[in-house]
Amino acid sequence: MPGSRVPGRTWTVRLTGHADHSASVTCSTEACRMPPRSKDTAALKRFAAEHVRAHARLATVRPDTACACRAAQCALHEARTQCTGSTLLVLVHNPAVGQVWTLAEICQSCAPLIAHTAILGRSQPPVRQGTPPRTPAAAVPAPAGAPSAVPLPVAGGFSSPQAAPEAPAARRRPHRPARPRRTS
Repeated sequence: MPGSRVPGRTWTVRLTGHADHSASVTCSTEACRMPPRSKDTAALKRFAAEHVRAHARLATVRPDTACACRAAQCALHEARTQCTGSTLLVLVHNPAVGQVWTLAEICQSCAPLIAHTAILGRSQPPVRQGTPPRTPAAAVPAPAGAPSAVPLPVAGGFSSPQAAPEAPAARRRPHRPARPRRTS
Protein backbone atom coordinates (compact mmCIF):
# COMPACT_ATOMS: atom_id res chain seq x y z
CA MET A 1 0.00 0.00 0.00
CA PRO A 2 1.68 3.28 -1.09
CA GLY A 3 0.43 5.50 1.77
CA SER A 4 1.09 3.07 4.63
CA ARG A 5 3.65 3.81 7.30
CA VAL A 6 6.11 1.41 8.91
CA PRO A 7 6.27 1.16 12.72
CA GLY A 8 8.77 3.44 14.44
CA ARG A 9 11.85 1.73 15.83
CA THR A 10 13.04 1.90 19.43
CA TRP A 11 16.37 0.86 20.93
CA THR A 12 16.84 0.64 24.70
CA VAL A 13 20.20 0.25 26.42
CA ARG A 14 20.03 -0.48 30.14
CA LEU A 15 22.63 -0.67 32.91
CA THR A 16 21.43 -3.08 35.61
CA GLY A 17 22.98 -3.41 39.07
CA HIS A 18 23.16 -6.74 40.89
CA ALA A 19 23.26 -7.74 44.58
CA ASP A 20 27.00 -8.52 44.46
CA HIS A 21 27.74 -4.85 43.52
CA SER A 22 28.41 -5.77 39.90
CA ALA A 23 26.47 -4.52 36.88
CA SER A 24 25.61 -5.61 33.37
CA VAL A 25 24.57 -3.83 30.17
CA THR A 26 21.70 -5.01 27.97
CA CYS A 27 20.46 -3.80 24.60
CA SER A 28 17.02 -4.37 23.12
CA THR A 29 18.69 -5.39 19.85
CA GLU A 30 19.43 -9.08 20.35
CA ALA A 31 22.26 -9.09 17.80
CA CYS A 32 24.36 -6.68 19.89
CA ARG A 33 27.13 -8.22 21.95
CA MET A 34 27.46 -6.76 25.41
CA PRO A 35 30.47 -6.83 27.76
CA PRO A 36 30.49 -9.35 30.61
CA ARG A 37 29.09 -8.50 34.02
CA SER A 38 31.60 -6.34 35.90
CA LYS A 39 32.15 -4.42 39.12
CA ASP A 40 33.53 -1.47 37.11
CA THR A 41 30.18 0.31 36.76
CA ALA A 42 31.78 3.53 35.50
CA ALA A 43 33.27 1.67 32.52
CA LEU A 44 29.96 -0.07 31.84
CA LYS A 45 28.10 3.26 31.98
CA ARG A 46 30.55 4.76 29.44
CA PHE A 47 30.11 1.67 27.26
CA ALA A 48 26.30 1.97 27.40
CA ALA A 49 26.40 5.65 26.40
CA GLU A 50 28.80 4.91 23.52
CA HIS A 51 26.68 1.95 22.43
CA VAL A 52 23.54 4.07 22.12
CA ARG A 53 25.55 6.71 20.20
CA ALA A 54 26.65 4.01 17.77
CA HIS A 55 23.02 2.97 17.22
CA ALA A 56 22.15 6.65 16.61
CA ARG A 57 24.92 7.01 14.02
CA LEU A 58 23.83 3.88 12.19
CA ALA A 59 20.09 4.64 12.23
CA THR A 60 18.74 6.53 9.25
CA VAL A 61 15.42 8.16 10.08
CA ARG A 62 12.89 6.84 7.59
CA PRO A 63 10.35 9.32 6.15
CA ASP A 64 7.52 6.73 6.09
CA THR A 65 7.77 5.91 9.80
CA ALA A 66 4.89 6.05 12.25
CA CYS A 67 5.57 7.46 15.73
CA ALA A 68 7.07 4.82 18.06
CA CYS A 69 5.59 6.72 20.99
CA ARG A 70 2.07 6.17 19.67
CA ALA A 71 2.74 2.43 19.38
CA ALA A 72 3.62 2.49 23.11
CA GLN A 73 0.35 4.36 23.87
CA CYS A 74 2.32 7.56 24.49
CA ALA A 75 3.93 6.09 27.62
CA LEU A 76 6.94 8.38 27.20
CA HIS A 77 4.91 11.52 27.99
CA GLU A 78 1.89 12.49 30.08
CA ALA A 79 0.14 15.09 27.90
CA ARG A 80 -2.03 13.76 25.10
CA THR A 81 -1.50 14.88 21.53
CA GLN A 82 -2.16 13.79 17.96
CA CYS A 83 0.86 12.17 16.33
CA THR A 84 1.68 14.51 13.43
CA GLY A 85 4.64 15.97 11.62
CA SER A 86 7.85 14.50 10.33
CA THR A 87 9.72 11.74 12.11
CA LEU A 88 12.62 12.60 14.43
CA LEU A 89 15.31 10.40 15.95
CA VAL A 90 15.21 11.21 19.67
CA LEU A 91 17.46 10.16 22.54
CA VAL A 92 15.67 9.95 25.90
CA HIS A 93 18.00 9.84 28.89
CA ASN A 94 17.30 11.16 32.37
CA PRO A 95 20.68 12.04 33.91
CA ALA A 96 19.19 11.78 37.43
CA VAL A 97 18.50 8.09 36.84
CA GLY A 98 21.37 7.57 34.41
CA GLN A 99 20.82 3.87 33.79
CA VAL A 100 18.49 3.75 30.77
CA TRP A 101 19.02 5.24 27.31
CA THR A 102 16.15 5.05 24.80
CA LEU A 103 16.61 5.93 21.15
CA ALA A 104 13.33 6.16 19.21
CA GLU A 105 11.70 7.41 16.03
CA ILE A 106 9.16 9.91 17.36
CA CYS A 107 6.84 12.36 15.59
CA GLN A 108 7.27 16.13 15.81
CA SER A 109 4.20 16.48 18.06
CA CYS A 110 5.31 13.98 20.72
CA ALA A 111 9.02 14.89 20.87
CA PRO A 112 8.65 18.19 22.79
CA LEU A 113 6.37 16.51 25.35
CA ILE A 114 9.00 13.95 26.38
CA ALA A 115 11.31 15.03 29.20
CA HIS A 116 15.10 14.69 28.97
CA THR A 117 15.34 14.40 25.19
CA ALA A 118 17.85 15.32 22.55
CA ILE A 119 16.87 15.37 18.88
CA LEU A 120 19.57 13.57 16.91
CA GLY A 121 18.11 13.50 13.40
CA ARG A 122 15.17 14.24 11.14
CA SER A 123 13.60 12.25 8.34
CA GLN A 124 14.14 13.50 4.83
CA PRO A 125 11.23 13.47 2.37
CA PRO A 126 11.63 10.94 -0.43
CA VAL A 127 13.38 12.28 -3.54
CA ARG A 128 10.95 12.75 -6.43
CA GLN A 129 11.97 12.25 -10.01
CA GLY A 130 13.14 15.45 -11.63
CA THR A 131 14.12 17.20 -8.37
CA PRO A 132 17.72 17.43 -7.17
CA PRO A 133 18.49 15.39 -4.02
CA ARG A 134 18.67 17.40 -0.81
CA THR A 135 21.82 17.38 1.25
CA PRO A 136 21.42 15.73 4.66
CA ALA A 137 20.48 18.15 7.41
CA ALA A 138 22.75 18.50 10.39
CA ALA A 139 21.55 17.26 13.74
CA VAL A 140 19.26 19.70 15.50
CA PRO A 141 20.93 21.22 18.57
CA ALA A 142 19.86 19.69 21.88
CA PRO A 143 17.91 21.76 24.38
CA ALA A 144 19.93 23.27 27.24
CA GLY A 145 20.78 20.71 29.87
CA ALA A 146 20.19 17.74 27.53
CA PRO A 147 22.90 15.27 26.49
CA SER A 148 25.07 16.31 23.58
CA ALA A 149 23.30 15.95 20.23
CA VAL A 150 26.59 15.48 18.40
CA PRO A 151 27.55 11.81 18.55
CA LEU A 152 31.13 11.20 19.64
CA PRO A 153 33.29 8.98 17.46
CA VAL A 154 33.09 5.31 18.36
CA ALA A 155 35.33 2.61 16.96
CA GLY A 156 33.60 0.28 14.50
CA GLY A 157 31.96 -2.83 15.88
CA PHE A 158 30.91 -1.13 19.15
CA SER A 159 30.39 -4.50 20.81
CA SER A 160 33.02 -4.39 23.52
CA PRO A 161 34.18 -1.76 26.01
CA GLN A 162 37.71 -2.02 24.60
CA ALA A 163 36.40 -0.69 21.25
CA ALA A 164 35.06 2.51 22.78
CA PRO A 165 37.41 5.49 23.08
CA GLU A 166 38.60 6.50 26.51
CA ALA A 167 36.39 9.03 28.24
CA PRO A 168 38.16 12.04 29.73
CA ALA A 169 39.22 11.54 33.34
CA ALA A 170 36.73 12.85 35.85
CA ARG A 171 37.79 15.98 37.70
CA ARG A 172 38.50 15.44 41.34
CA ARG A 173 37.53 17.87 44.02
CA PRO A 174 40.40 19.59 45.79
CA HIS A 175 41.19 18.15 49.20
CA ARG A 176 39.54 20.12 51.96
CA PRO A 177 41.13 20.04 55.40
CA ALA A 178 38.99 18.46 58.10
CA ARG A 179 37.06 20.84 60.29
CA PRO A 180 37.96 20.85 63.93
CA ARG A 181 35.34 19.15 66.05
CA ARG A 182 33.33 21.17 68.50
CA THR A 183 33.82 20.35 72.09
CA SER A 184 31.03 21.09 74.48
